[in-house]
Amino acid sequence: MDKIDKQILNILQQDCSLPVQQIAEQLNLTTTPCWNRIKRLQNQGVIKKRVALLDAEKMGLELIAFVQIKTLQHSELWFEDFVLQVKGFSQVMEFYRMAGEYDYLLKVLVKDMRSYDKFYKTLVNNVNGLTDVTSSFAMQQLKYTTELSL
Repeated sequence: MDKIDKQILNILQQDCSLPVQQIAEQLNLTTTPCWNRIKRLQNQGVIKKRVALLDAEKMGLELIAFVQIKTLQHSELWFEDFVLQVKGFSQVMEFYRMAGEYDYLLKVLVKDMRSYDKFYKTLVNNVNGLTDVTSSFAMQQLKYTTELSL
């Protein structure tokens, strides 16, 4: 990946809806080489997908919860089932296996506390082997970005 590839990625991270011609113009390239670079980055998996980022609050999703989970279960079978179940929750925006005091971290986005309580009850009643589920709630989002620093 060279400097031009990184410039293309920076442009696409800011607005992936730009036509290839506009991207090429910004980089003093012709359209075909620019398109070929974008296609190569997609084929290599550097560009995973192109999406529209929605404003969660305008969609009525105003409560952000960070859920920390401990378990004594660490078998491969349990792990696969757990991951499958958690990925099935549309409220879970991010999901990590952690090092440290807690085993897993979830970022959950819901409408309000009542919606969170419903999510929480479903989680703890349907997933076996959880020994501690602790939640923290964001009072204010101070930074949010999807742009990687290149």
